[in-house]
Amino acid sequence: MGHFRLTIGLLAVSALAADPKLDWLLKSVELRYNRAKTLQVLFHEDYTPQGKPRRSESGTLLLRKPGRMRWDYDQPKGKLFVSDGKYIWMYTPAENRVEKMKFQESEDMRAPLAFLLGKLNFEKEFRNITGTVEEAGTRVQAEPKSGNLPYSAVEFLVAADGRIKQVKVTGFDHSILDFAFDQERVDPPLEGKLFQFQVPKGAELVEAGQ
Repeated sequence: MGHFRLTIGLLAVSALAADPKLDWLLKSVELRYNRAKTLQVLFHEDYTPQGKPRRSESGTLLLRKPGRMRWDYDQPKGKLFVSDGKYIWMYTPAENRVEKMKFQESEDMRAPLAFLLGKLNFEKEFRNITGTVEEAGTRVQAEPKSGNLPYSAVEFLVAADGRIKQVKVTGFDHSILDFAFDQERVDPPLEGKLFQFQVPKGAELVEAGQ
């Protein structure tokens, strides 16, 4: 789980920007996601640990407020990460193993999107925000205000309509986790049972803190 160890609330970015256009863009991101009750998006995830080869995974991410998310992996097939709002469950089919941990105590790297499950406010968590306009959108870079978080920088690409297209996180260990998002759907109908995890028969269950 080493490459997943960053914290919930990852993407809050300071809106104290000198550029009014950048400030307006960040406000549009807040408006887009704070209004949403559910979200569905395809994701592609590249993880590059320091000094090691890059690893790529992909699938579909489902979010439902409050506190529910489901990462359904196509690659590797069968891998599953579910939050029911109280606990986080991660199933690795290659090992037939389930890891369970409390949602509020998790430092799992897939939790960066948990910011969409609450109220997004850019002014609270980050500093040294900068924005660069590119053909695909505006690339925003920032640093966390808190020194207690296990990452040193966050970068994301935002479309003109406030849609987040990419998230890149740099850890203090210089590892990099890069998410690309596509085919976002706001407020699709998502049944509650999608976020209820059942341990597969015969799978090993490991609980954090046990």
